[in-house]
Amino acid sequence: MLSYSPYSKKPPRYKGVCIYRPFVYGSIAVPLPTPRPANTPPDHTHRWTIFVRPVSPSHDITHWLRKVQFKLHETYSQSLRTIEAPPFEVTETGWGEFEVAIKLFIVPEASEKPISIYHQLKLHPYGGTEEDREKTRREGGEVGSKCYEEVCFNEPVEGLYEILTSGGGDGRASDKGRGKGKGAKAIKGADRSAEIPNEGTPYSLRMEGRELDRLKEAVKQVESMIVEERKTLAEREKVLGELRREAAAAEER
Repeated sequence: MLSYSPYSKKPPRYKGVCIYRPFVYGSIAVPLPTPRPANTPPDHTHRWTIFVRPVSPSHDITHWLRKVQFKLHETYSQSLRTIEAPPFEVTETGWGEFEVAIKLFIVPEASEKPISIYHQLKLHPYGGTEEDREKTRREGGEVGSKCYEEVCFNEPVEGLYEILTSGGGDGRASDKGRGKGKGAKAIKGADRSAEIPNEGTPYSLRMEGRELDRLKEAVKQVESMIVEERKTLAEREKVLGELRREAAAAEER
């Protein structure tokens, strides 16, 4: 259902419609090679790239994303970098980790405010075992920190709705049940995918299932550890109580 008032200057919106579009943001970093690139500051140790990308090369995000703004640490010259065409990324060198503010500017047809997200730049290995981290450091491997995200266009305006459902790109659309007119029909006939892909990208349903299984197994291990720690604590409290009673009896004598 397209909501429109002849007395309103705001563009009409499709009531009850929510359209999702997936993307990935994050960073990758590698130690600087030897010999070092020319003009590299002497205290810099890594080359890194901060980015906003589609979930796979076959996906398109430019139909809804107009430009991306990256706010780097203030020690960088021109710390506010604006990228107006893909690839939406900034590459620099540095020595320290810091939080990068990322602002996504939506296409003008959307009549939507920019979306702000934040990412912690990672230069050094993290997660996994200490052996894994040491191996990455020793071999000078790439350190990646990536996040899957979805932008939700809730009750989009007519112009954006036509862009998002006219074919190409990827994402999913849903009708919350209130719309029964043009909006509902267009969603059913949309060419863009309505689901996260089952395979073919690191962000597939299969990989999601595997990650959930790993999390469930980790929860079981933590719960088992908690039970064991409670048993140990109870035994120690029992021993402590006996020692206190023996000490009190010795004082009475």
